[in-house]
Amino acid sequence: MVARAYTVAFEGLDARMVEVQCALAPGVPSFSLVGLPDKAVSEAKERVRAALATMSIALPSKRITLNLSPADLPKEGSHFDLPIALALLAALDILPKDAVEHCVALGELSLDGNLVPVTGALPAAMAAAEEDRSLVCPEGCGAEAAWVGACAVIAPGSLAQAIAHFTGQRVLDPATPGEITDPARSRDLREVKGQERAKRALEIAAAGRHHVLMVGTPGSGKSMLAARLPGILPPLSATEALETSMVHSLAGLLDEGGISRTRPFREPHHTASMAAIVGGGRGAKPGEISLAHNGVLFMDEFPEFSRQVLETLRQPIETGEVVVARANAHVRYPCRFMLVAAANPCKCGYLSDPNRACARAPGCGEDYMGRISGPLMDRFDLRIDVPPVCYTDLDLPEDGDCSATIAARVAEARAVQLARYADHPGIRSNADAEGAALAASATPDAAGSALLSQVAERFGLTARGYHRVLRVARTIADLDGCDAVGRHHVAEAVSFRLPDAPAPQR
Repeated sequence: MVARAYTVAFEGLDARMVEVQCALAPGVPSFSLVGLPDKAVSEAKERVRAALATMSIALPSKRITLNLSPADLPKEGSHFDLPIALALLAALDILPKDAVEHCVALGELSLDGNLVPVTGALPAAMAAAEEDRSLVCPEGCGAEAAWVGACAVIAPGSLAQAIAHFTGQRVLDPATPGEITDPARSRDLREVKGQERAKRALEIAAAGRHHVLMVGTPGSGKSMLAARLPGILPPLSATEALETSMVHSLAGLLDEGGISRTRPFREPHHTASMAAIVGGGRGAKPGEISLAHNGVLFMDEFPEFSRQVLETLRQPIETGEVVVARANAHVRYPCRFMLVAAANPCKCGYLSDPNRACARAPGCGEDYMGRISGPLMDRFDLRIDVPPVCYTDLDLPEDGDCSATIAARVAEARAVQLARYADHPGIRSNADAEGAALAASATPDAAGSALLSQVAERFGLTARGYHRVLRVARTIADLDGCDAVGRHHVAEAVSFRLPDAPAPQR
């Protein structure tokens, strides 16, 4: 008779159900594991054998065959240890077969029988809830998996505790969700001296989830400004927190089962590979753009990233998801992030200073910024010049609004957008609006339309650039508390689209 246990195999955020079948047959004693396992799964039989030996459970002198069905689905990871052990124990009549079949299990076994936490407990709990089953996972994953709430989560600390639970000797209480981590207090934007135009641009970007490119000499404060951006972003909503936590669960980044409401802020180095940024590698793991889902991706020294990496960003920026294509599968990850890029104006960084610029100026600036292609540059909603700050200004007292004040304005603008797009699934901010939703909300008045037409004709705005100006203008109007988009809103949006244009008077 075949005993069965159930677990999951991950394809991106999708957790596909896997049936672990165990059969005992007479013949030469052996322990076979089939069903397209990778190296980590193939080694599970040795960990299971050692864990059972610590509990004085000897394997019978029979032919033991374990099949992971569907057999054509690649199985990767060490979380198959626990379901393999449960299926084997059910085949040995140590555990009741019906109890094992009504749960989804995942967990790695140590040689002494303890259960080691694994990644992906949150997506696994979602899959178990869809199948109307309970979830059995290591104790270290219980608080994380219990956030789903739609299924019972049993979190034993060892295989012995799992056996005691299934046999009724010591029934474990369901795990409870971990604590919600409130947004940590971050650096204050008020600490940045000067750069009022850049601060205004960050406020607009935060309010509408717009992409920003900052260009300035070394030491002008680009990284300092970006580091203070999380302090003006609103906390994650419940839906956004769950989406983000599922990606972080697969990457093993959740801390002790707690779900954070702080928006992700990822800042990869410019030497990062395409797989690290976009996703891929062994197991097609999520990349930085997916780890920044619902948050900020800060790419300093933007032109220094490889051309291949930069061009790969174009499609995820537009669609909000990335597809990691493999020969046997296409793995999808969400990546609705806000891109904040910083760059020097040229290789030496002092293009605007004739006393410090290199001998190749101004050609070096054109060559350096030419590393950013036109289609990618067209995807930035706000492009701002960050001039150097005079050293005499560094001794001035802090001035301007603090991050808390700006964050309150940003939160009000985001709330207006959520209400506006409530009937449009998939649209949460002005940056997501398109088609009829954009036309209904961002069409400017007659004076604004005339100005935008003049700008489009004179500077040759693309259709994408035209719509991005409308989105930014809509966000500026939201910050001003205006229902209609006026000429001055369009003028300010255009000034950020064309960095050389003077800022409008407010």
